[in-house]
Amino acid sequence: MASSSHNPCILLKRTLSLADPSAFILNCDSISQTSHYLVNEVVHNISSQATPTIIYIAFENLNRPTYATHFIDVNEVGIAKVADTVGALLPTGGSPTREKNLVIVDSLNHIALSNLGSFVSSLVNPHCTLLATLHKDLPEQQASRECDNYPSAETLLQYMATSILDIEPCLPPNMDEEELRSSLDKFHIPKSLNNPTFKVTFTNKRRSGRSVIHTLIVDTVKHSYELASNIAEESELETPEMLQGLTTFNLSTSAKQKEAKDQVALPFLEAQSEFAGGTAIVYEYEKDDDYDEEDPYEDPF
Repeated sequence: MASSSHNPCILLKRTLSLADPSAFILNCDSISQTSHYLVNEVVHNISSQATPTIIYIAFENLNRPTYATHFIDVNEVGIAKVADTVGALLPTGGSPTREKNLVIVDSLNHIALSNLGSFVSSLVNPHCTLLATLHKDLPEQQASRECDNYPSAETLLQYMATSILDIEPCLPPNMDEEELRSSLDKFHIPKSLNNPTFKVTFTNKRRSGRSVIHTLIVDTVKHSYELASNIAEESELETPEMLQGLTTFNLSTSAKQKEAKDQVALPFLEAQSEFAGGTAIVYEYEKDDDYDEEDPYEDPF
């Protein structure tokens, strides 16, 4: 059996099931592919094993999800009291419990860059896993002068996260990325986007500091994960039917062609007839040969 540290599909499954400790999981989605299905996949994985505690922090959503045990509306509570409210709902004590506690943040785009790092740090707790979403295609808020040397929000969050899930749609065969970007720039969203099957670039940071990156296809309907490279190889696999009716080159040589090849008169090397007799090419000039009389290197005599 393949080890989970070497099998990307098993590693992603353990991350989405919260089997491996990961303090901060960052979802990076866009208008072309939402993180809604991936969040539901995490809830499905942890709910199939036990009854978890799920705290939902809403910046955008007004309605409480059915799976949320606690719902915190930031507009009502205030962003300054969110961390205290979450801490009161989590178990206390020095050692973490076996119960799975999940804190979901629907969007980190509404937090100022100067407060983003402290907000995320206040929610990271040994008793829970933080699952937060960042919309990549939303413009960042204008930073103050004190944040001139700050990195972007995406760079900062990717540095802080222990696992990163970059979500992209699985494009249909008749569409490429350039065509998709051109349509999205005009706010034309194709119908084939935001499907329950999508592509995820999974970045897993280990305790040694080394990061492992894999690209997988996630099917949230069948709850299956597969490497994107395997699917690409299967789609590009050639079959005999694909080559039928095509004009191809025949590189084989018949007996007649070999005989004609042997009869062609070519310059020869003296070294082939006399051992160590030199490697000069011997050629006898004829009357019809074209050469420059003024060039000493082409003088046949």
